Amino acid sequence: MKQIFVIVIGLAVVFQVHAQEKKPFSFEAYYIGDAVYNLNGGIKTGSTYLGMANFMIGLDIEKADFWKGGELFLNAANTHGGEPSATLIGDYQVASNIEAGDLTYLQELWFRQSIGKVSVIFGLQDLAVEFLSTESTGLYLNSSFGVHSTIATNLLVPIFPLTALGAQLHYNINDNLSFKVAAFDGVPEDFSTNTYNLDWKLSKNEGYISFYELTFNNPSTSVPGNYKLGAYYHNSHTASQDQDDITISEKQPENYGLYLVIDQSILKNQSGQELSFFTQASLSPKNINDNWYYIGAGLNYKGIFSKRTDDILGIACAHSGINNEIGSETALELTYKAQLGENFFIQPNFQYIINLAGTDAKLENSMVGFMRFGINF
Repeated sequence: MKQIFVIVIGLAVVFQVHAQEKKPFSFEAYYIGDAVYNLNGGIKTGSTYLGMANFMIGLDIEKADFWKGGELFLNAANTHGGEPSATLIGDYQVASNIEAGDLTYLQELWFRQSIGKVSVIFGLQDLAVEFLSTESTGLYLNSSFGVHSTIATNLLVPIFPLTALGAQLHYNINDNLSFKVAAFDGVPEDFSTNTYNLDWKLSKNEGYISFYELTFNNPSTSVPGNYKLGAYYHNSHTASQDQDDITISEKQPENYGLYLVIDQSILKNQSGQELSFFTQASLSPKNINDNWYYIGAGLNYKGIFSKRTDDILGIACAHSGINNEIGSETALELTYKAQLGENFFIQPNFQYIINLAGTDAKLENSMVGFMRFGINF
């Protein structure tokens, strides 16, 4: 699969020369860093730093004078630094959504073709780009606000950092209503054997995972909203892991669930200030999933200061219903994102995590402080 990566870069050079004046290419890079301090409770108190860099290339095939409606996208990533949930906090939901260890890998490589109301996407994809997440939930650092813990922990889902081969079909029923369906490799190759996420295999024994989502956008200019109703299904399959040069295979039963996401503006004025509310919920069978339900909710206030209309203050709660001896976990998050110019932000963040459920031990509730910053080019 390394050859595919080389071919894509080669095509990029050719297309750029062919249609330089029309600028068919888009280039973007960004970096996010988290300075983390576990102030109390958890595994142990202490601090660490982690970061993530992404380098993206997009190609508009129509602007390159080939055909209409085509798009090619590549996203290469690097994660590095500490792992606060694994070594300091001990939480189940993962307090930082960029925690992944030291990795350099291909995160996305896909082709999209749009024809009228229909678009299809093929290739290496991140499910959370098109499904589950909303603009309001993207403010928060805790991983459950992006992809519900019931989905991220019960299933081998193609999300950060380990994405997978798949296909999506989107149909715009009208300007405000759309339906999406996606199917992905049921058991993507782990980083232990797939170092750069360039080794892709599809196997009948490993099955598939599919998602279905109906989305409605409220077009109101005063109180816009976004509503998602979805379902997912993972068929019965065999999952294999290599341990000490021995391949261990285990038969997995079918798994499925439902989810709901509501993102609704409450108050909005012409000066740019906006108060919005979101809620999330998902449910999966209790008899085959330890984390059988999830509920999240939060309030965002954009432009709380009249001269800083791009800043956002947020408070939210994420609750994972866990059916084991440790029990359910709840994370409370308070955050403020300050936009310092067009390309840079800082974001102080505090999380209080109740009944930490990420280890087999009963841990004291944890208070965690973050200072996130981000820069894009």
